[in-house]
Amino acid sequence: MGKTNQSVTEFVLSGLSSYPELEAVHFALVLYMYLVILLGNGVIIVISVCDSHLRMYFFLSNLSFLDICYTSSSVPLFLSSFLTSKKTISFSGCAVQMFLSFAMGATECVLLSMMVFDHYVAICNPLRYPIIMRKASYVPMAAGSWIAGSINSALQTSLAMWLPFCGDNDINHLTCEILAVLKLACADISINVISMVVVTMIFLVAPVLPIFVSYVLIISTILRIPSAEGRRKTFSTCSAHLAVVIIFYGTILFMYAKPKAKDSSGADKVQVTDKIISPFYVVVTPMLNPLIYSLRNKDVKAAVKSILCRKCSSEGM
Repeated sequence: MGKTNQSVTEFVLSGLSSYPELEAVHFALVLYMYLVILLGNGVIIVISVCDSHLRMYFFLSNLSFLDICYTSSSVPLFLSSFLTSKKTISFSGCAVQMFLSFAMGATECVLLSMMVFDHYVAICNPLRYPIIMRKASYVPMAAGSWIAGSINSALQTSLAMWLPFCGDNDINHLTCEILAVLKLACADISINVISMVVVTMIFLVAPVLPIFVSYVLIISTILRIPSAEGRRKTFSTCSAHLAVVIIFYGTILFMYAKPKAKDSSGADKVQVTDKIISPFYVVVTPMLNPLIYSLRNKDVKAAVKSILCRKCSSEGM
């Protein structure tokens, strides 16, 4: 970042400090969900590495790694804040946490649209799938998702942290959430707001269109399958992705699209319920992804058994 005129060297994450009776419950629940995320998504990554013939799990392993990175960028921060009375974070630490969270969120938006294209080709053009979705295609698609999310996050984080912070340093949130940080700036944030709107259109709204069109074509193809069993099996291959998309965008809409209450001075009032729900917004989708998408899949179960049998055999020798 460069030098700024800001006098704030650290931020205070107030979070639930006014409600100590809730902190113990939150700590236990969030810690449990975080461990489930590490275990479930870790299993997916191990399977994709050990069973390279499961090419269809390339994007899923990227999603699992992304979910681990996304939750690890914020969950340890507010877990540690529950254990100590000092709820501060350095200016640079706040910038790093903001960058990682923003980058992982934007990357997931793009990656989900890449995954639906994979399903579209597999169902609507199965004979051409090995040609279209070869390594020279799906690796750049995944890499492009990561690069796009990282560049966007670097831009947004730089714009936010370049602002002068010369007064209040109390972030009314559990992490360095960009909107909460922008409220503390003692300068005009209109450029930041405009850039956030543009980014929202690009990374949230734009991917919805190809996802919607792809599923219209997928469903129309499935409906043309003559047997009910064939339709059921074909739809089961993409139903998990559809559920993940609904949960992902549903949680975003719930957190950010609902109307905000206003106090007498007209400033936004951060409700207690928002603070209570915000940690679960971070962990609920990454926790459900492996459960919905893969751990109930027969191929994955067979791969897990194969890996365990191989390990037992090697230890027995």
